[in-house]
Amino acid sequence: MQFQVPQFIETEDKIIGPLTLRQFLYLAAAGAVGFALFFFLSTPVWLLITSIFTLIMAAFAFIKVNGRPLSVTALAALSFYWKPRLYLWERKAEAIKAPALPEGESKITVVKSKINDLWDQLKTSKQPVPKREKPIKQPVTEKIKTPQERYEVMQKITGEKEKARRIDYR
Repeated sequence: MQFQVPQFIETEDKIIGPLTLRQFLYLAAAGAVGFALFFFLSTPVWLLITSIFTLIMAAFAFIKVNGRPLSVTALAALSFYWKPRLYLWERKAEAIKAPALPEGESKITVVKSKINDLWDQLKTSKQPVPKREKPIKQPVTEKIKTPQERYEVMQKITGEKEKARRIDYR
């Protein structure tokens, strides 16, 4: 049994001409507010307020920020500035206590000594670090191929000749 899977779920449907329903409602709201203000304001004031309000509503209708409508971005910005941004964490009394350290040692010195031990092991050891690296297993019969080295004379763009080492890893 075959099912049709929707292809373009990210795009809004064009309902009224080239406009989506959301865009049409924003522009219709701007027109309705402009029409209502026409009866209450004088012509120059009405023209100024209506043009500003229409530009704002057109921006909400057509502008997208990072693929999201401007209205969603504006609501997120308003909620960011409106809500408090101070988060406090209160430790519960039943929290697990850390194991006691030997006298004279702090947590920082213990952690630093463990990190230094691991770093020394990584720098100097040819053995893999346990639980982190797996050893490379090579069959005994396979020989390790060494790269073949040869030198070539290279000419730079300036015309200067230089001797360079070429390594083939085949």
